[in-house]
Order: sequence, then C-alpha cells, then structure tokens
Amino acid sequence: MTAKTLASATLATLGVAAATLPLAINAQAATEWDMPTPYGDRTFHTVNIREFADDVRAATDGELDITVHSNGSLIGHAEIKNSVRRGIVPAGELIMSRLANENPIFEVDSVPYLAANYEDAWSLWEASREIIGEELEKQGLRLLFAVPWPPQGIYAQQPIEQIDDLRNLKMRVYNSSSERLAGLANAVPTQVNNPDIPTAFSTGRVDAMVTSPTTGANSKAWDFLTHYNHAQLWLPKNMVIVSERAFSGLDEPTQQAVLEAADTAEQRGWDMSRQETKDAVVVLEENGIAVSEPTPELAKALEDIGSMMTEEWVERAGPQGMQILENYRDAK
Repeated sequence: MTAKTLASATLATLGVAAATLPLAINAQAATEWDMPTPYGDRTFHTVNIREFADDVRAATDGELDITVHSNGSLIGHAEIKNSVRRGIVPAGELIMSRLANENPIFEVDSVPYLAANYEDAWSLWEASREIIGEELEKQGLRLLFAVPWPPQGIYAQQPIEQIDDLRNLKMRVYNSSSERLAGLANAVPTQVNNPDIPTAFSTGRVDAMVTSPTTGANSKAWDFLTHYNHAQLWLPKNMVIVSERAFSGLDEPTQQAVLEAADTAEQRGWDMSRQETKDAVVVLEENGIAVSEPTPELAKALEDIGSMMTEEWVERAGPQGMQILENYRDAK
C-alpha cells in the first residue's frame, strides 16, 4: 500500500469514527435507574409508578430509563428508604408511616379521624408536604410525590359493632398508629407483613386487622374472615423518594421531566385511589364479606381514641407537628 493510499485509508477510518462518535456519546448519556417498590404488580400504586416511569422515559426520549422492581423483589420494604439514602438505588417507594420512629411527622396521615376522607386527606397533605420534604432533604432525599391508600377499616371474623368487640382480639398492625389503636381498643397488637396475612389468620396468629379495602381484596380476605367495617379511620400514603445526589446528576431538562411526571403521577394516583376504594369494597361484597358502617357507639369510641391520639401525636411531633396542625386547620 502506498503512503498516499495509507493516508486516505486512515482519513476514512477517522471520518467513520468521527461520524459514530455522537452516537457513542448519546448511548453513554442514557441513565438507567432501578426503583424498588413493596407491592405487587396489580396494586394500583405499582400500576401508577410504572406509568410514571413510562412518562419519564417518553419525555426524555429514553435518556432516563427507570426500571420498576415490584413486590419487594429487589429490596425489602423495610430497607428501601435507607437503600436510596445510601445510594444503593436512586429511587424507591415506601409507606410514609414506616418512618414514624425517625420523626413523628411521618405518621401524620395515620392519626385516626384527623383526616378520614379524600378531601381532608388532600388538605392534610398540602399542610404537611413542605415540612416532610424538608425533613427528607436533611437526609439527602427528595420527595417526588405521595398517593394515599383507600381509607382504613376493620376486618374480623365477627361483626364489630362496639369497641368492646375488639377486646382481646389479636389484631394485625403495620405501623405505630395501628399498634396504638389496637392497644387503646384493648386488642392485642401483632405485627404481620402483607404477604403473611392469609397464613396469620389461618393459623390463629391474628383474629382481626386494620387495613384498606385494597389489601383485603388483594389478599382474598374472604378465605379467612367474614366481616369488614368501613370505618375510614385514616388514609395512609405511599411516597416516592429519590436520592438528591442522583437527581442532581441529571441535566436540567431531565430534572424538569421527572418533576412534571411526578406531579401527573400524584394527581393520577389520588384519582386511582378513590376509584380503588369503590371497586375494592364491591369485590369484598361480591365474595361474601359482610360490609358495614360503624354504629354510632363504635364511631364515638373511635373518634375519642382519635382525639387522644391526635394530642399524643402533637406532643411527640413538637413544633413541626404543631405547625402542620395549624396549617391544616387554616386550610379547612
């Protein structure tokens, strides 16, 4: 090969490399996030989060690709928040009240009858969102959005018509508020994770539980109990968080796409939750669960417990809790 031919070949090779360089840079620029969630694929929270991931992917032309790992398949519920904080994963979902031991403000949505319908629950969220977001920021976390579960009711193997009907029943609880409620009702609080609910009932480990119509329907509660009281005690929320370090590593257009998708997911999720409440109650009834509303006696007793727990919560939460309560009362 002559020197001239060699030079031409070299230039041609360089030209091809230069032409493909932008493609390589673009390929390297795409960011992939793993996002663990605690609940199964059919749960509306998971459906909503998958749509959030799809919205982000579409808005960024695939430059941010979020893979959702549902049902605790990647990281267990109890470890999701710390895994995001430590940078093991960039984002995740968890029920907010799991963090109550860190700071009582995280269980504001689990105080009985503080907010017992969707309108009040939204007002309470707006009253507490900024303070909760600031608390997460101290740990290097950013709050993206939060969506409530349907209102919590009481499941049992017998009618619950007055507070004494709960006395000495072994009640499945999932956070400090449900545990305190069980104690004040003279029930026996028992910690049981969602996947273990059917076994816990069938083995006699629990006799009753406080949870949503959704959890009852998803766990096929009719296989192991007979009654559901739609007490609408509180509307606990799941929240989606992201590592501030991971978020800051995105360029500004991608950050904006994430925030806009989060706003959309929050509104969509609240609408889904409302519909889920109606649908799940129907499913319970269709499968033989006796669905009832609280009797006046039961409602009064639960409201009294709620007032006591509100006072206890404000005392534990201190100035932050008092500010949330003031914001909430002003909004109402």
